[in-house]
Amino acid sequence: MAGEAAITVDGLTKRYGAQAAVDDLSFEVRSGAVTGFLGPNGAGKTTTLRMVLGLARPTAGRALILGQPYESLPDPAHTVGASLEVSGFHPGRSGRDHLRSLAVMAKLPRSRVEEVLDIVELRSAAGRRAGKYSMGMRQRLALAATLLGDPHVLVLDEPANGLDPQGIRWLRDFLRSKAGEGRTVLVSSHVLSEVAQTVDDVVVISRGRLTYQGSILDFTRRAGGDLTRVQATDIARLRPALEAAGATLREGGADHELLVADLDAPAIGEIALREGVALRELTAHGASLEDVFLELTADPAEVAQP
Repeated sequence: MAGEAAITVDGLTKRYGAQAAVDDLSFEVRSGAVTGFLGPNGAGKTTTLRMVLGLARPTAGRALILGQPYESLPDPAHTVGASLEVSGFHPGRSGRDHLRSLAVMAKLPRSRVEEVLDIVELRSAAGRRAGKYSMGMRQRLALAATLLGDPHVLVLDEPANGLDPQGIRWLRDFLRSKAGEGRTVLVSSHVLSEVAQTVDDVVVISRGRLTYQGSILDFTRRAGGDLTRVQATDIARLRPALEAAGATLREGGADHELLVADLDAPAIGEIALREGVALRELTAHGASLEDVFLELTADPAEVAQP
């Protein structure tokens, strides 16, 4: 059912010798939503996805899909569609033949190949050798492969790589449509801007550990902060009135500008009107989404440096 946890990661750990690629990681991915799995390169995203899909054995913890480990799913081809790389095809084989071979292995009808080619808008190039495809076309071919079994859960690793702006918009609409059907979509990326307009939820990891999990709305609010940028014709007159109302003031980045905390925009506007001060700007001010992402994924050793 939509809203229930379709993927559960519980205390997941993967060590290579003394190095922890994933370290006691726990989060949930709900059905009927697009979840962005974010982190810088080397954060452990792909290693986590490989453990979710049964391609790597965890050192500790577990990963469940619809309540079961991947290897215990009774019909994995119809349950999970996954794409962790776009090079898993023979360069001399056509895109259509690549999908047909996958369909045979999964015991799926050949007609499904033509259906998924239409879904990813690749039919016109399906007869060409996959080795001649552009990066964007390879991404579409990889996505077509994930759709062969019409799965409930989609797990995609960096699916926007190589796509042009039109392709990214198409991908966004596609992922939203799958979530709208009640399916589960987990999309990894290291670039927040690629997924900020698409996802419902966000999971952020850094150095194999969870640093944030929540809705994209809450993440956006976190970025926005609680400061209000005020530009006025007479800041000197406005300042004491704001302070008397309990505001905390900081100097802005320009003349005739203040950053105001502990007082919302309507209250600031009323004070300015009462004082007879004309406002030039009254807007929310805070860190960008990228700033928050970098803060969440910063190396503590670097932060501690003077």
